[in-house]
Parts: sequence; structure tokens; C-alpha cells
Amino acid sequence: MERTYSLNDLALITGFTTRTLRTYISKGLLNGSKEDKIWQFTDEDIDRFMSDPFVREGLRIKRNSAVFDFLADTSKKQGRTCVILDLPVSAIEAQKISAFFCEQMCKASDATFASGTDHGIFRVILTGAQDQVASMMKAYYETF
Repeated sequence: MERTYSLNDLALITGFTTRTLRTYISKGLLNGSKEDKIWQFTDEDIDRFMSDPFVREGLRIKRNSAVFDFLADTSKKQGRTCVILDLPVSAIEAQKISAFFCEQMCKASDATFASGTDHGIFRVILTGAQDQVASMMKAYYETF
């Protein structure tokens, strides 16, 4: 059975809001299927969406803003971490890594995740509370 992703999963993967994703659906940039009033997207749906030049630029901006926002925040009251992983992996492996971090984000209460591929490099950006980011990184290295 092929794995599918919900609109919320896709929001975690891309960093776009569900509202923005719904706009992309209505404009035909994002295709999926609706089952019991819930949007579902396959790996192929997501790959097509993320391959669109307009979407790729939006994803690049989102990833860069995660780092810039982290650096610009001068009001941190506790230790915060920003981790950037640049991984020269296949598209299939990138999808597995992205799914892994989406699952990890469901367990996190104070972390953000952004990812995308540019010029054959899959980039993952994690920011948040030190303990949560460290826990995700530990789980990543134990898994991959």
C-alpha cells in the first residue's frame, strides 16, 4: 500500500500553511485526492508539486527564512538550537528523511522543520529547544 500524506503532513514537510496549500490546490499547482473530506497526497503528488519552479522558489525562501528568523531573534530566554543538514541523497531517500522528521515533529512541542532539494542536495533545517532538536538528531543518526 502506498503511503499518503495529509494536508497537515504536507504543511510540516513544506513549511507552507494549510491555507496556502489549499490555494495551491485550487490553482491546480497541487493535486491529491479527497477521501472522507480529507486531502491525501502520494509521493508522486508531492514530487510534482515540489518540482514546480514557482513552488521551488517559495520553498527556498521558506528554508532561508527559518535560519534568518533564528539568527534575528535576540529575545531568546532559553537555549535554542539551529541545525542544518546538507545531504547528497536520492529523491527517494530525501522523501524517507522528510517523512522521518515529520513524524518527529509530531512529538515536538517547541521545534520547527523545513526541508527541500536544491541542485541535488537535500537540506534539512531544524530549529527549536535544545533538548528537542538534540533528541531528533539522535533519532535521525540511529535510524539513517
